[in-house]
Amino acid sequence: MTREELKQAALSLPYEPGVYLMKNAAGTVIYVGKAKKLKNRVSQYFQDTAAHNAKTRKMVSNVDHFETIAAATEFEALVLECSLIKHYMPKYNILLKDDKGYPYLRVDLREAYPVITLATRVTDDGARYFGPYGSRGRTQQVIDALRTTFRLPGCSKKFPRDIGRERPCLNYQMERCDGWCRPCMQQADYHARLEQAVLLLEGKHQSLCQELQEKMETAAEELRFERAAEYRDRLRAIELLGQKQLVTAGTMADTDVIGWYQTEAKACFAVLHFIKGNLMDKDYEVLPVPEEPDDALSSLVKQYYLTRKAAPRRIFLPAEMDDAALFEELLLQELGKHVLIRTPQRGYGRRLVELAEKNAREEAERATSKAERLSGTLVLLQSMLGLREPPRRLEAYDISNIAGTDIVASMTVFEDGKPKKSDYKRFQVRGLTDQDDYASMRQVLCRRFRHYLDGDSGFSERPDALLIDGGAVHAETVRAALSEMGVFLPIFGMVKDNRHRTRALVTPDGQEISIQSNPAVFALIGRIQEETHRFAITYQRTLRSRHVRGSQLDAIPGIGEKRRNQLLRRFRSLAAIRAASREELQEVLPAPQAQAVYDHFHGQEQTQP
Repeated sequence: MTREELKQAALSLPYEPGVYLMKNAAGTVIYVGKAKKLKNRVSQYFQDTAAHNAKTRKMVSNVDHFETIAAATEFEALVLECSLIKHYMPKYNILLKDDKGYPYLRVDLREAYPVITLATRVTDDGARYFGPYGSRGRTQQVIDALRTTFRLPGCSKKFPRDIGRERPCLNYQMERCDGWCRPCMQQADYHARLEQAVLLLEGKHQSLCQELQEKMETAAEELRFERAAEYRDRLRAIELLGQKQLVTAGTMADTDVIGWYQTEAKACFAVLHFIKGNLMDKDYEVLPVPEEPDDALSSLVKQYYLTRKAAPRRIFLPAEMDDAALFEELLLQELGKHVLIRTPQRGYGRRLVELAEKNAREEAERATSKAERLSGTLVLLQSMLGLREPPRRLEAYDISNIAGTDIVASMTVFEDGKPKKSDYKRFQVRGLTDQDDYASMRQVLCRRFRHYLDGDSGFSERPDALLIDGGAVHAETVRAALSEMGVFLPIFGMVKDNRHRTRALVTPDGQEISIQSNPAVFALIGRIQEETHRFAITYQRTLRSRHVRGSQLDAIPGIGEKRRNQLLRRFRSLAAIRAASREELQEVLPAPQAQAVYDHFHGQEQTQP
């Protein structure tokens, strides 16, 4: 279907809730979305494409046709959307990587010698399950920590089959296990130890410590000091385990706090798990920058909790979720649990959200390379300026003069966000005696693109966009000049604030594009503007210095350009030439010319009585 046909098809949709499926020419579902009113939401994709970001425009450009499924209520649309995203895994929906699953800890206390193991899913087999946990590696860390703390076996021996068959292994010698393979060890003690581990998994850290404290004190009163020492050591180990926060919150968490942050190239979704106000664990996933940033957080929150099949009592979000109430209802239906979803604006809850956002920012920035950051910045700039492609080559121009004299211009080049100094150019403005920046800019750009049209070396590269130091009139002057030559390029003026920083870009017709809201783009354009100005003013100062240094020497008979340059190379400055003796001048010049230079600077002194 053509763009117009897609638009007309969208306008024919009903004002009803439902789900839409965008498909490419091969019939593959590339995006799934939910709408309160299908007509309003779907038609937005095909009406005002200039308002979309670059990634959304790319997705829309791949849409060949779409399908919709009407729903009786918005809640039904939400359920259907979540189901379809999970089924189709569309290319342009932001997706968590759930191929690895979320592991659990499994303990069956009905067994003679229960073992804590890792399980990939919960089954109805009568065992106890704890979790889910963020990763298999983290789950294994919890198992190892529990075994060490409670001195449980971690070897391959099976109990009671292997009791008394061999000597205890190295773990017993290292005091990491109490040697349950020895005949003297009691099954009841083993069960008691496992039950203590279960208490810790249930989050009953304080009650377990209190129980061990009481047992330690009782043993000491009964003068069983070795047993009291065992309880003491285990108590310390459990307290240390709690301090290290190795137990992941999972279903035990009473509050989850969501953090979201995106760089120019990467985004991070982070979840902090809290139990009774204590931070117990962090889950995070680094993702590509989403196609639909406004919907990304909502989509990830839904995927996270529906995939885990677990949720806390409260979820704090960094931004409002439009369908939060509907998702609360869905969690109640799926998990049988009331969950409150809130967006704190102040106080303790807001501070927790800021902490989660800080964690998300650190992970996203750590995962973003410098090259990716620059590339992402150019994609953002493309979106803001409405360009077809990211501007790989940017050329910037600035005029510098003093009271209309020594008028010069600079041309700097930035390729892939980095300065390409080998392509820099400097121009002396010809035939102008007045300070006319517009005429100067017109002349310089005409000269530059005349070289381009003639295929001259050093000017053959075609820029993706031009940045002109100045406002809309400067940009329009350049646009008009180039259009007369048959050259058509995106042109933007660099508008500065009262601190001489570029605050916005402006089109030739006066449309201002603010860049201050995006730090990466603001920094890039500011760096280009400063470099272009520096290059121009440096050239202008060089010319002015040559005139100042050469003017007095040029007035001396017998001193031409060659001898003037010899003097400047030898003495470096006019002040040094003025202070030189006849003998020193004759080291550089023939005697008559040396005398002429000396008389020029000292003749007036000699004529005084």
